[in-house]
Amino acid sequence: MNSIVKEDFELLHGTLGMRGQILDVLSDADLSFKIAGNPTLGELCVNNGEVERSYVDSFKTFKQDWSYRNTEAGLATSVARLKAWLNALDAELDAALSALSEEDATGKMIERGFPVPPKIQVQILIQAQLIFYAKVVVYFNAMGKPLTDQLRDWIG
Repeated sequence: MNSIVKEDFELLHGTLGMRGQILDVLSDADLSFKIAGNPTLGELCVNNGEVERSYVDSFKTFKQDWSYRNTEAGLATSVARLKAWLNALDAELDAALSALSEEDATGKMIERGFPVPPKIQVQILIQAQLIFYAKVVVYFNAMGKPLTDQLRDWIG
């Protein structure tokens, strides 16, 4: 077991778990909500998954590639399909991180425009999730939808 699994999984899982709580209170109709000049809430969620895919792959290839786009029809309009896809990504992320040797987790570098060790890449992923949640708060506020307890406590 590498140090990422030992030291970072609790915060990573807590952060990713908030997304599940958000999806639990959304309906398919909510995913169509759009703020002028911005994507729909569903498109925002798909983009979040595309970002996670980039991180999953970076832990496997040690290079970050932002080009992946999920083109599955209807994904941005179905809470159930989003949950299934994002849960599968979370499981793949766990597997990729768990597969790293300690030497890879702390000594190898991921090229993402600048080199970072995987342990730092996990922290950057957590920050990316928090940025996504801040965007979700804007959508919830515009929709008049109450925030989940964790979203309110972590983001405000």
